[in-house]
Amino acid sequence: MAAFCRYVEPSGRIRFALYRQPSQGASTVAKVCPLGLITDDATEESLAIENRIFDWSPEQIAGLPEPDASLWIDAPPKLLPPVNHPEKIICIGLNYLDHAIETGSEPPELPVVFSKFNSSLIGHGDSIVLPSLSQKVDYEAELVVVIGRPARHVNKADAMDYVFGFTAGHDVSARDWQKGRPGGQWLLGKTFDTFAPVGPAIVTKEQFGDGANASVKMYLGEELAQSSTTAQLIFDIPSLISHLSGFVTLRPGDLIFTGTPPGVGAARKPPRFLADGDVCTVDIEGIGRLTNPCRGENS
Repeated sequence: MAAFCRYVEPSGRIRFALYRQPSQGASTVAKVCPLGLITDDATEESLAIENRIFDWSPEQIAGLPEPDASLWIDAPPKLLPPVNHPEKIICIGLNYLDHAIETGSEPPELPVVFSKFNSSLIGHGDSIVLPSLSQKVDYEAELVVVIGRPARHVNKADAMDYVFGFTAGHDVSARDWQKGRPGGQWLLGKTFDTFAPVGPAIVTKEQFGDGANASVKMYLGEELAQSSTTAQLIFDIPSLISHLSGFVTLRPGDLIFTGTPPGVGAARKPPRFLADGDVCTVDIEGIGRLTNPCRGENS
């Protein structure tokens, strides 16, 4: 059992729990088991608030007791971001060849790097707020790497040793700010509040694998808008970690959004931007479905 989520109980207590996604095609909801039920309350609190899960070895995680069936409960409709206040949210642009082509951009010779602020993070079930300052808010489904230990000047061959696991992410993007303002305001266009949904859970690399051929899909309601695999990445995950660690120290809990497949709204004819009432679902096999409704800022 190697998938973890965070959520808030009605009492206000933040829980850190094992997460079990529904079976493929099943109508049942996801299940959670708070870790305090199989360890103790103090241990769970340190995991929920202090991100202490990154101190655990794969052997410790594998050694967690298997919960009895009675301990699994339905997951709440809203979950917190699975990492509490990561130090860095690093994003990679134009990292699928077909996406670069559809935007009219040349495939980059080096990773295109930008960032988001912590205030952009939301979890599964929370609303993406469409800001009144933008009329062209777009969707981008992404596989997100969760760093597990400090990484600086890492060789590509060793890069996966620094990965704790993976989650699903949605790089919401205000195209009229990202590209339509002087200088190209990438940071502002990417980091409005609520523009970084992540979740529903972190799945460890021991369970998920190395992320080299992960299916990444985006649904708008029932419509499949994006579909590809990370085998199409221009810069693969080890290359990204090695490159980034040459500039900054990657720390436990840091998130790396690895890029989005083709099919974004700005490239469609006519363009398809997000509107009040839309429901976005990032679906990554082996992680689960990250679903967020959209609402206008003044709705």
